[in-house]
Amino acid sequence: MSAETQNWFKLAEESTISSPSLLIYLERVEHNVREMLAIAGRPERLRPHIKTHKMREPIELQLAMGIRKFKCATLAEAELAARCAVPDLLVAYQLVGPAINRFLHLVHTFPKTSFSVIGDDASAIRELSRAVKDAGFGTTSKRGLEVLLDIDLGQHRTGVPVGSHAAQLYKLIASLPGLVPGGLHAYDGHIGDTDLSKRSSVCATAFTPVASFRRELIEQGLGVPRLVVGGSPTFPIHASRPDVECSPGTCVFWDAGYATKLPDLNFKPAALLFTRVISKPGPNRLCLDLGHKAVASEMPHPRVVLLDLEDARAVSHSEEHLVVETSRSVEFRVGDCLYGIPWHVCPTVALHSVAIVIKNSQPTGSWQVAARNRLA
Repeated sequence: MSAETQNWFKLAEESTISSPSLLIYLERVEHNVREMLAIAGRPERLRPHIKTHKMREPIELQLAMGIRKFKCATLAEAELAARCAVPDLLVAYQLVGPAINRFLHLVHTFPKTSFSVIGDDASAIRELSRAVKDAGFGTTSKRGLEVLLDIDLGQHRTGVPVGSHAAQLYKLIASLPGLVPGGLHAYDGHIGDTDLSKRSSVCATAFTPVASFRRELIEQGLGVPRLVVGGSPTFPIHASRPDVECSPGTCVFWDAGYATKLPDLNFKPAALLFTRVISKPGPNRLCLDLGHKAVASEMPHPRVVLLDLEDARAVSHSEEHLVVETSRSVEFRVGDCLYGIPWHVCPTVALHSVAIVIKNSQPTGSWQVAARNRLA
């Protein structure tokens, strides 16, 4: 490996960059989107999740590469995607309370985007039906709102398991005014075995009943127009299935957690944290300006992998400070710069209002993390 390749992350000029900052390496983002397309085979097989980046520019990049379908979790993300004029958007979060009317306002405001949602609860689905009926959905002038039944594949976070109750819910969607059955949504975020053969086996075991359930619904005369499945770890496994839409998210930026856990995937870390040494609080210790408010802290350490400082070990972490222990502390002065790959990039991005875009080792502008702002 050449020195240039080893130091791909280093900026030609560091003195003008404030810290802590989120850096986005454009060439690597483009590589990751091309890799997504290569795995999927063709753009229409993809429905990437925008929850990782929450930015307009990655959406526009994916649109330019032929991707037309997207997935999101929050209404802020939905508004961002609609403002980018994405043709097809799935809000993969059951709408309850005021979120229903806020969502319907989005649908009315952005008629060029085809919206769909998920559901897993009869009362919530009925409440949605009443609201969309009152808004005129299902009339001759306005098509019904597509609702995908959310299937629990074993994560036990949302969704219902395949079975008679799931069938009843799907029939309920088909029977209610203003709603149209849009298919099945099956997220398997709990499957992340490092060994690809084991991951594939566990994924197949979880998915097989869903495929059978889809056939049963179709045999009963119910439309199941799409099956949206998986996340980044199971993306290449589901991509081998001919009749599903894959919805990876993290792979657009990647992170140290997935890079460590999923070595079979050829995505590159594209979002780094830029930090400085702000104190040397003792022998073999460096204090960095990389606190909880700059890097996601819901995971155990390491929460960030410092490039060119492999032996660094976190010893304390607070709101604005990260203290690490390293045998190389004598090599650093207060003010020196370091670069780190976040262990979990998605919540890390949401901590920053803006990201600095890097191309050819130079800052070329900035991207607003627009959808980090929840709608009021």
